[in-house]
Amino acid sequence: METLRQHIEQITSLADEEFEFIHPHFTKKRILKNQYLLHEDDDVKYEFLVLSGLYKVIFLDDQGKEHIIQFAKENWWMSDYQAFFQETKATVFIQCIEAGEVLASTLETREKLSAEFHKMEHFYRLKLTNGYIALQQRIRLLLSSTPQERYEKFVQLYPDLLQRLPKRLIAEYLGVSRETLSRLYSK
Repeated sequence: METLRQHIEQITSLADEEFEFIHPHFTKKRILKNQYLLHEDDDVKYEFLVLSGLYKVIFLDDQGKEHIIQFAKENWWMSDYQAFFQETKATVFIQCIEAGEVLASTLETREKLSAEFHKMEHFYRLKLTNGYIALQQRIRLLLSSTPQERYEKFVQLYPDLLQRLPKRLIAEYLGVSRETLSRLYSK
């Protein structure tokens, strides 16, 4: 649980007694490679903080083609946030790419901790805001940039993922073919 405390304290400090109250609200789960944490149409009970491993958040279009919305690595959060906050069925899948561990927490936990600790409300608000900003930047990049620009931005933002992800997943995330990615990679 020390990782959780360090993660929260990147934004706000916690007294020992505050953390002693907070940490039991999170459940550690071991996730195997290729295991799904969430399937389309599941009830979305949890959001997850990645402790270790690598995950992808995907949706399938009407033709069954997979589209990667997000990768999630250590210290990143993931869920189907629309379904999580609206308490509806999942519209995405979350699959483990590299085995690891996550901390799971519920919407009830989030609401309780936010109500009882202004520090946690501040923490969650900043995490959600930063996630929204990242998503908006990703959409803008997909809509208004060339494959070369998307690739360069990916390399700039996530250099470690180049070594951890198969090229086909990077290509899928960037919205390019595997062949196009190979050409961009060789430049």
